[in-house]
Amino acid sequence: MSTPEPAPGTAPRPRRVDLGSLELRDAVRIVDDRVDAWFEPLRGNAAADTVARVVSGLGDRGLIWAVSSAWRARRPGARRTRAVKALAVAGVTSSVVNAGLKGVIGRPRPEPDDLRLGSNVVPLRAPTSTSFPSGHTLAAFCAATVIAEPGDPVGNALLFACAGLVGASRIHLRAHHASDVLGGVLIGTALGLAGRRLVR
Repeated sequence: MSTPEPAPGTAPRPRRVDLGSLELRDAVRIVDDRVDAWFEPLRGNAAADTVARVVSGLGDRGLIWAVSSAWRARRPGARRTRAVKALAVAGVTSSVVNAGLKGVIGRPRPEPDDLRLGSNVVPLRAPTSTSFPSGHTLAAFCAATVIAEPGDPVGNALLFACAGLVGASRIHLRAHHASDVLGGVLIGTALGLAGRRLVR
């Protein structure tokens, strides 16, 4: 059934997108574009750009998680042993799985000219690998899940808040599509839950 034409002199009705009738690739692209549009008003804002660059840089190579583990391992005993094991498990599993998935999936990143790394006090590498999943986000949520300790709700909330900020920073900088970051959240959390069994 065709859509009736608007009456003369009236504004055309916006086209509604039926996600149920789209292929998965098209639906993902629409969601990616909409999330990217949410971030666009913040891009170019000096404070937002700086925060995104710093957070992304701290997430690079797991620096923020090494610092968190060092804090929890500051006193000898079982807690130190667990923190060291947790960091090792998170680092190894997230690196291996991330590299494997990127090699198999091979999704292109957003346009290189859109990358907004800029100058930064924290070292921040230009990405060279493929896009899915977001390795920063996968590692962040894997580490947060493994490092989280029972009976420490405040510390655990801070870990996951940092992980969420890492993921958001990758979208803000246009280093990843939103679906890459979501994939990193889900895969990283699943790896972290599996890794917790190794650090009990």
